[in-house]
Amino acid sequence: IWAFAYTSWSMMGRFGLVSLGHGGFMGVGAYVTALLWNHLGVSPWIGIPLAMLAAGVLALIVAYPCFRFRITGHYFALVTLALSGIVLQVITATRDHTGGSLGYTPERTKGNPLVAMQFDDKVTWYLIALGVWALGLAIWYWVDRSMMRYALEAISEDEDAAAAAGINVTAEKLRITVISAMMTALAGSLYCQYQLFISPDTVSGISVSLQMVFAVVVGGLYVAHGPTVGAIITIMLAEGLRIGFGTKAVGWDNLVYGVLLVVFIIFLPKGILGSLLELRRKRAASVAS
Repeated sequence: IWAFAYTSWSMMGRFGLVSLGHGGFMGVGAYVTALLWNHLGVSPWIGIPLAMLAAGVLALIVAYPCFRFRITGHYFALVTLALSGIVLQVITATRDHTGGSLGYTPERTKGNPLVAMQFDDKVTWYLIALGVWALGLAIWYWVDRSMMRYALEAISEDEDAAAAAGINVTAEKLRITVISAMMTALAGSLYCQYQLFISPDTVSGISVSLQMVFAVVVGGLYVAHGPTVGAIITIMLAEGLRIGFGTKAVGWDNLVYGVLLVVFIIFLPKGILGSLLELRRKRAASVAS
């Protein structure tokens, strides 16, 4: 699930659209699904598409003014950072409905677990997560082989030149942003259904957004399987600290993420997988020559 979430972030990040607000989209996906189930009895099979739609609308509301008035680079990252913080504060402030900082639990079904998407068998969840992860890679390759990729690469290089060539800059950036936001919301919804417990700190907020950035940069931003490698590393790091140090290591993973993020940006900007693939290409080229 986390590998899919990181892949969702990289859909934007690899085209220079650095978002620090994807924790907000993930939180929307998780909480909208759970709230619809608990308060209205809406099955997650319906709630998840509605949560994805809500995240897409939120992405449009935030991104359209940014792209329309050419708020890019660091300023766009700051706007999305504010979005992540706002979603976290809204979840915390509406504690009567969301449980606030204490967390929120989708009610256990008394009927068909299939309708409620509540499976006790972890093999079932493994297969669901595996299918969604494969869906994320399929979307990546679909974008990679479409004209959208060339348009976005041109935009990331020079927006004025891209516009002069006939590319609708605002529309293309909005399209990839909405796709990325909806994918992230799907990850949040599935995480909620799997854990049957969510809290603002685990599915929303700035820390989740930074975790996504770190994982993708470490794994490889421009490689399809880079976010998956990043997910393996981040989860192993977090679990290793938890097992080794227990409650003494609370928050350490974010500190380590920050330090390693700086190190990788400076010394290994293409990430682990991207650097390995580049090294293999160079060796193949030298052998061929």
